[in-house]
Amino acid sequence: MVASNLALQYGPIQNDDVLSEHSVAIQKNDIKWCTVSLADVINARKRLEATVFDSEGKHAREIVSNCKWESVPLYGKAGLSTAYTCGRFKRIWLESSDLPIYQPSSITDIKPEPDGFISKLTKTNIDALRVHSGQLLITCSGTIGKITMVSATLDDKIFSHDLIRMNVKNQADAGYIYAFLRSDIGNTILQTNNYGSVIQHIEPEHLAEIPIPNPPNKIKTRINDLVMESFMLRDNSNELIDKANNLLIKELKLPPLHELTTAQVNSAADVNNYSVKLSELSGRLDGSYHVPIVDSIKEHLHKHAAEVITVGDKRVSKDIILPGRFKRVYVEEGHGRVFFGGKQIYELDPSNKKYLSISKHSKRIESELEIAANTILITRSGTVGKVNIVPKHWEHWIASDHIIRVVPVDKNIAGYLYIFLSSVYGYELVSRFVYGSVVDEIDNKHVSQIPFPLLTNTKVQTEINKLVLDANQLRYRAYQLEKDAIKVLDDEVLYAK
Repeated sequence: MVASNLALQYGPIQNDDVLSEHSVAIQKNDIKWCTVSLADVINARKRLEATVFDSEGKHAREIVSNCKWESVPLYGKAGLSTAYTCGRFKRIWLESSDLPIYQPSSITDIKPEPDGFISKLTKTNIDALRVHSGQLLITCSGTIGKITMVSATLDDKIFSHDLIRMNVKNQADAGYIYAFLRSDIGNTILQTNNYGSVIQHIEPEHLAEIPIPNPPNKIKTRINDLVMESFMLRDNSNELIDKANNLLIKELKLPPLHELTTAQVNSAADVNNYSVKLSELSGRLDGSYHVPIVDSIKEHLHKHAAEVITVGDKRVSKDIILPGRFKRVYVEEGHGRVFFGGKQIYELDPSNKKYLSISKHSKRIESELEIAANTILITRSGTVGKVNIVPKHWEHWIASDHIIRVVPVDKNIAGYLYIFLSSVYGYELVSRFVYGSVVDEIDNKHVSQIPFPLLTNTKVQTEINKLVLDANQLRYRAYQLEKDAIKVLDDEVLYAK
């Protein structure tokens, strides 16, 4: 029987055989711990997983509890929102259709790409899978707690079932809730509502356990407006990228990939087959290196470009850096450089950022790891060929050694280089170099050999370059606005006196 609402804690054995009830004395500083009352256990539906009572989560809840403003549930009748998930279904995949489907893991990408295409015969309510402008989306399985707002970029797109769709009761609360769940405090509280031994998962009902401060509408509207403007700038940047990509396709007269001819030795065979001259083997006997689509793209570029050079040409890049592998030493936020990996390369503000020790890695940071604005990043292992251009707010951050850096010769080529390498045609030219039986790899020498077209119409090439740089600047401003929104949340809501 428990005499108080504090669970019994056993400390060191006294007199070798007597256990005493007292506070636990933990000497190691690297262990996170906290006391949990019996009432907390009962309120948590008798769940005993340590993550439910995480010390950081309890601290975050205390901050909200001690906030100047009264708190309300995030979800439910008394809350600020309603939420739902869609049922599971078996997908019928097609090579192409008018129903592209997106994965929840891509919701934080600035410009998400579909995971594939499904058939209209798929046994589910496809329209129910669509997301709509103004909704908030939260990943609820695997990596939970990623959040975004549906703006023009995602409006009416089809997403799979592993996603909580949240509708706010007052539209002015959308940006406010987004900022709260993006903040350290809000996201920590969200993370402590997970369960499951292998795959972490949350349901809409768990959102009812999340307290959120409810300040005056004037404050919430200020935060909402900043968030809305941030997403508007992201949409505008995507429009500029699309325009640049269309100009590239038009100027080079590039047809859809499936229309490029790829001759086969035996068209009646059930497998792809093609011949390769001995002089063209280049020391590679793997079939993926000699795929005919690459030759078709190269042939087309030679016909319609002023000149086809390579990414390693001195007119294009002044350096292509492949950092060496190393054992990383991480430190707490504020004591090192921001570090992110290839999975976060498409995000405006990379999630799950870590911080690399400056004292332990200073020489490597200076020579290999630090990135500069307008550098082109290409993932080199695992998922090969993801391409992005470094925005201003990433400058001096650290990208993983699994990412190759292409340093443009100057900003007059950086945007055009990005738009070509990030196109579907550029991806084919990058991925043909992949090697490895288990983990796909490419290296800096391969990147230097990628064919690269210079346009006959130099004015169009300059326009494409400018469009990309302008888009990159818009993304920097979007990042600043989101940070401004979170700062208002911190100063006038969470820590207001």
